Amino acid sequence: MKRKSWIIGLLLIVLMMPFVQPGAAHSAAASITLELDGSTLASEVPPYLNAKNVTMVPLGVISKGLKAGVQWNQSTKTVTVTKGGDELKLTSGKSSAQVNGTSVALDSSVLIRQGRVMVPIRFVAEQLGLQVVWNKAEQLISLYTLAEVPDVTTPVTPSVPTVPNVPSPTVPTIPGTGKAMKGVWISTVFNLDWPSSSSAGKADKQKQEYTALLDKLQAIGFNAVFVQVRPSGDSLYPSALVPWSKVLSGTQGKDPGYDPLAFMIEETHKRGMQFHAWFNPFRATTDGNTAQLASSHIVKAHPEWVVQADNKYYINPGIPEARQSIIDTVLEVVKGYDIDGVHLDDYFYPSSSFPDDSTYKAYNAKGIASVADWRRDNINDFVQQLGAQIHAVKPAVSYGISPFGVWRNSSKDSTGSDTKAGVSAYDDMYADVRTWIQQGWIDYVAPQIYWSLSFNTARYDKLVDWWVNEVKGTGVKLYIGQAAYKVGAADQSAEWQSGQQIINQLKYNETYSEVQGSIMFRANDITVRNPGDLTSLLTFYFKS
Repeated sequence: MKRKSWIIGLLLIVLMMPFVQPGAAHSAAASITLELDGSTLASEVPPYLNAKNVTMVPLGVISKGLKAGVQWNQSTKTVTVTKGGDELKLTSGKSSAQVNGTSVALDSSVLIRQGRVMVPIRFVAEQLGLQVVWNKAEQLISLYTLAEVPDVTTPVTPSVPTVPNVPSPTVPTIPGTGKAMKGVWISTVFNLDWPSSSSAGKADKQKQEYTALLDKLQAIGFNAVFVQVRPSGDSLYPSALVPWSKVLSGTQGKDPGYDPLAFMIEETHKRGMQFHAWFNPFRATTDGNTAQLASSHIVKAHPEWVVQADNKYYINPGIPEARQSIIDTVLEVVKGYDIDGVHLDDYFYPSSSFPDDSTYKAYNAKGIASVADWRRDNINDFVQQLGAQIHAVKPAVSYGISPFGVWRNSSKDSTGSDTKAGVSAYDDMYADVRTWIQQGWIDYVAPQIYWSLSFNTARYDKLVDWWVNEVKGTGVKLYIGQAAYKVGAADQSAEWQSGQQIINQLKYNETYSEVQGSIMFRANDITVRNPGDLTSLLTFYFKS
């Protein structure tokens, strides 16, 4: 009996062996395929994802597949990759690589696996000018030698007599380019996106950082950048009116040794992308400390023009001379630089208390009955005058504004949106965007609709619907401001934990011909933080 039981047990083990090979099963599930311009690349050792989710490949893929020169120095544990004048040096154990003599941060460096030298394929490929697209579902890495992923040719479908012809949808465009707006904001305040704090006073490093950022954005599919050139009553260009920004050197008023704006415009245009100069109009400072301000800063040069509110200094919109001073700084850029557009954000009146009773009494020549209506009239005058003066100098320069996403709640105005927002552009920031659109004072509007498709207080789709109706028949273009910064953020709700939220919003935008593109906030949240591989999701969406 015991012998019979032993034999049965042995037979069961033998029969189960095909189903208990975890190594083989894991290998099949984790197999990663590489393609270059649609052709499969051979790899003598299978590519794999390391602990940091970085795909590593053997040097043979770089030398044979990418046709790059490769050298391995055993004593220093350094790989040197060369191609087309570019030189990369990656050393085992180091968190940075040398790219044409400049140090660039690495997620993972050289590793030895199964006797082979392995390198991070995305880093190496991108530094050699290739575009990298990761398809997680198919475990496929696609490399492209072109600036853009080749379009998929749509097969011609024979006409069927019984099916009515459907008119082709209007293709949304950037003014003068024939391309849909795929824009991104680049924040300079607090050194958020560019330049980095560590580059203070280092012109070459700042230039390298900007071109690297541009290359990443272009590879994803963005075709326009909105760069903050006036973060806090200062400038990222040599100005006769305002001081140099401290984000360039660490000290406001200090010359960085080059013209950042001229450099950025040149590099942006080299890549066939548009450059929009983004101005914070009425915000003078980001805090209440004035000790470090340059003597030419408006807070010190014209203290009678500023108001302190919410622990910041604001230029008082109620003073005509103060408004004109902002217009003058914008015109300085319009006249001096080859920009594609002037862009304003939502810094008009702050939504908090603003002590301007004395200004209301002194500058209410029109006899407007309420402070709220007087404030809106001040902003209306500014918006109209700025647009008129920009177009008088350069008619082709695009002029647009990105207001808070809710104009008014329907509870306050029956023609407002079906939202319950705590503040609104009209009632709290005194931005009468409807009037700007109806009067044609702006070329485009880009409302910041920074909520999800399921946030009932201010639902994304309902707000897009509302803004579409506002621009319909006016000739004013509509771009949607989207919150890439919320994707994957720990303080956000579940619907923001996947980049698919942004993709679904883009798909919703497509349902309206009036929505002529989008602008995403902000650059480093996409290219550096890259939550949930948002970069790849956007690349597929923009280019497939």
